[in-house]
Amino acid sequence: MLGIIGAMADEVSQLKQEMSNVKIVQAAGMEFYQGTIGGKEAVVVRSGIGKVNAAMCVQILADRFQVDGIVNTGIAGSLRAEINIGDMVLSTDAVQHDVDAVAFGYPVGQIPQMDVFSFEADEKLRKMALACSQKVNPDLGVFEGRIVTGDQFISDKEKKQWLTDTFQGFCTEMEGAAIAQAAYLNGIPFLIVRAISDKADDSASMDYPEFERQAILHSTRLTKALIEAY
Repeated sequence: MLGIIGAMADEVSQLKQEMSNVKIVQAAGMEFYQGTIGGKEAVVVRSGIGKVNAAMCVQILADRFQVDGIVNTGIAGSLRAEINIGDMVLSTDAVQHDVDAVAFGYPVGQIPQMDVFSFEADEKLRKMALACSQKVNPDLGVFEGRIVTGDQFISDKEKKQWLTDTFQGFCTEMEGAAIAQAAYLNGIPFLIVRAISDKADDSASMDYPEFERQAILHSTRLTKALIEAY
């Protein structure tokens, strides 16, 4: 059974509406919708924004629902000129860009005393998501690469360039790498799926609400197909 996490209500509302046999479980201020989509069992939840909310959400999915896979769906800002608004990014791995223990000999982004620098996504889930995206979003570009996460909304062009130079990130957002870390610690395969809602060069900021709406639509369509294929 897959656990589907979206940070914002809009990112999971359509999935919730399409669920059958729904049971709602409340925990830590979150509502976990357990039911079926396309005949497949799933748990869909809005985690809230930021790394702490995201990590707590994963732990509840692990402890209470015993999910055997986690998909984090949502939107992100592109860090590369070739990744356009509406395109999808599927995580190869994820790093927390706001972790800095350089004074103790760690590279920027590595959590002290963790045995890995980045958290690798599940290859099987990624291949499945790629096939699903080509089926339901055939006109969109799909990229596979590193997602960088921090408790910051990144709109500064220089900071975006730093994220690209330092981490070779494909996109930036506020939950993915925390979900990745919590999934890693629980031994649960995961994938972060991001639809791009704004670009690294700030060229599209004037119509952000419309781009955000379109990005959520693309992301939801892919996630639904992924649940049905799982």
